Amino acid sequence: MTRPWQTIARAETPEGALELRQRGTADFLITIAGRVLMTSQARRSEEALAELPLKNRKPRDVLVGGLGMGYTLRAALDRLAPDARVTVVELNPVVAEWCRGPLAPLTGAAVADPRVTVALADVGDHLARAPRGAYDTILLDLYEGPHAATQRPNDPLYGAQALGRTRAALRDGGVFAVWSEEADAPFERRLADAGFSVEKHRAGRGGRAHVVYLGYNSR
Repeated sequence: MTRPWQTIARAETPEGALELRQRGTADFLITIAGRVLMTSQARRSEEALAELPLKNRKPRDVLVGGLGMGYTLRAALDRLAPDARVTVVELNPVVAEWCRGPLAPLTGAAVADPRVTVALADVGDHLARAPRGAYDTILLDLYEGPHAATQRPNDPLYGAQALGRTRAALRDGGVFAVWSEEADAPFERRLADAGFSVEKHRAGRGGRAHVVYLGYNSR
């Protein structure tokens, strides 16, 4: 008999109630306004977001936008050198609390790694304030990713102006990786227009395959 989901934590957000649910000892999901954001059993694309840009690379300074359950962070840490520095920018303090608490065993307490600094902020604002060339790699794993509603030029994350600011925050030869719920051709064109060399990868097997966009910065 399948065990029912139990809500073990809840926080109100402008988008609706953010809930952490658990079934059994190691099966978790996070929902917002009743919609499933992520589950502990379906994490391949979140891990690919780190694996793809870090393949054969050992960057020193990495930014992870969006903590989630910590799987992207864990995959990045497993590929980075001991002296790497990882800044995780997370908007909701409760998500960081969950990753330090009930979700910690899923990732070997990734947020407690000494290489990690958690900044509670909006990642768009963080990138707008970042010094030029601050990061070798920028990973964005945010709610839905680029989609039809993010097409306006002034979108704070995926618009043309925001992509220009993100590129400025990358060092020459750096990589910008973006998780997307589905392919978004206009976003891909904006990445190229911003000066990135673009690759698109489908992550996962079976069902709906999420997409990871890679933008290579070569001035």
